[in-house]
Amino acid sequence: MSELSDIRALLIEPHSGMRVSLHNMLNLCGITKIEHGLSAGTAVRAIQAKVYDLILCEYDLGIGQDGQQLLEDMRHHKLAPLSTIFIMVTAERSYAKVVSAAELAPSDYLLKPFTADMLLERVIRALEKRKAFVDVYNLMEQGSIPEAIMACHHGERDYPKYAIDFMRLRAELHVIQGEAVEAEELYKYLFELKAVAWARLGLAKTLFMQGKYQEAEEILKSLVAENNKYMDAYDWLAKTHEMVGELPEAKEVLDVAVSVSPHAVRRLRKLGKIALETGDIETAENVLKKVVSKAKFSEFRDPEDHLNLVDALVKKGDTEQAKSVVRDLEKNMSSLKKTAAVRAISAAMIHAKTGDARLGEELGNAVAASREDIGLSTDAKLGLAKSCLENDQEDNASEIILDVMKNASNQQVMNKAMGVFESAGKGHLGKELAQRSQKEVMDLVAMGVQKAKQGDFRGSVELMAAAARKSPDNPQVVLNAALAALKCLENMGWDHATGELARGLIESARRLDPMNPRLKAIRGLYDELQKKYGINAARVAK
Repeated sequence: MSELSDIRALLIEPHSGMRVSLHNMLNLCGITKIEHGLSAGTAVRAIQAKVYDLILCEYDLGIGQDGQQLLEDMRHHKLAPLSTIFIMVTAERSYAKVVSAAELAPSDYLLKPFTADMLLERVIRALEKRKAFVDVYNLMEQGSIPEAIMACHHGERDYPKYAIDFMRLRAELHVIQGEAVEAEELYKYLFELKAVAWARLGLAKTLFMQGKYQEAEEILKSLVAENNKYMDAYDWLAKTHEMVGELPEAKEVLDVAVSVSPHAVRRLRKLGKIALETGDIETAENVLKKVVSKAKFSEFRDPEDHLNLVDALVKKGDTEQAKSVVRDLEKNMSSLKKTAAVRAISAAMIHAKTGDARLGEELGNAVAASREDIGLSTDAKLGLAKSCLENDQEDNASEIILDVMKNASNQQVMNKAMGVFESAGKGHLGKELAQRSQKEVMDLVAMGVQKAKQGDFRGSVELMAAAARKSPDNPQVVLNAALAALKCLENMGWDHATGELARGLIESARRLDPMNPRLKAIRGLYDELQKKYGINAARVAK
């Protein structure tokens, strides 16, 4: 096939002999543009620097991450285009590892030994499917979701072989848009058309989005009862339990999921954190040790994994082991911007347990570091605020909680923030801070509206965009900034920078709160303005 000669392939294999063998197989298939990666780390850097059509990856990559962890990072951090074909290669027949890799949906999975003809068959099959979906993938990556939905309609017509796959993707795109009702109808149709588990899972997702948690739970429970290896169903069932405050039930579901598929880092991380919240310190310690070990070689490792493990060890009373975790953090993650704050919070936990006089100093260091835009999680900030309150640093605790409240993505986060003060017997302070945070947001909105009324549309955009940068996880603030940008475009004419700002804000709001009733109208105004000014979505998208 002439098409194969144009394929750009990345072969990830640590052993030179096998690398030569696989390289020769690709050559026999007609694929000659081949680069090599010897580890997950070198592969990530190659994928970040260049686009590949095909990634052929060995599961066992030796020291560091394995192929499953690499694929998990690729999916989570969107390192490669949707059109990139990823084929996992391994002689590993340990079922748990196979499930862990397969649940991340590689394009294919090849067990050794195999021939060049077998590899060629898989590659051709994957290329055929990619060709059918490439237009949809491109639109998705441009953020043109309504256009991608329309392209799925065309795909159903033009490629009947993949009609169900197109309908499934179309339903997922409706979910991304926050259009739960449209997605629900499509999933019901797919379920009636062909009683497959993923259609029922999709239906459960749409019910979850609409707050119909009991109905979602019933479907999800039936799915895992029928197939105890359906990992996505476990994750959504745990998420449903967590949403209604049933943390012990969520932990129980994740316990089972991890026993079936024990290598997915993000699921392990979730189980560890819920185990901490429910007081199951033994499970938290064991799981979080695995998280730290598995994530150690990731290009996207998170210092907060060490923080969570320190939390578990301190609660267990093992401060010596906790200190060794902090030393490991300092040694291996000193270059990451979050590390200083996490180290200080971890040290403060240990000092509080041992009665060390350096506690106050470390809390001050942690609070100072948390003021910077370092990506510290809400849970880490709430834990720090709790430590401040327990050690008579009420002003520092109030500062942190106010920041969390101004940036709260939903009422659940607000309730957790207020709960920090309530658990310390200072619920009135929590309520005062909640009122103050809401007033500050409302004042910003009012100032932005006033500037727009005075005809200062660009001033309104600057003000609201600054507010969104300070509160990037607050969907109302982000939507207000998007609306200000759109009103500026509507009244001042289209300019690329403001158009891109509006698009980015709309996408951020969609990720934060896909069911927000304002989102659809604001997205509709953006589309109308593009049409009004003759702007091509593909041209303006990054």
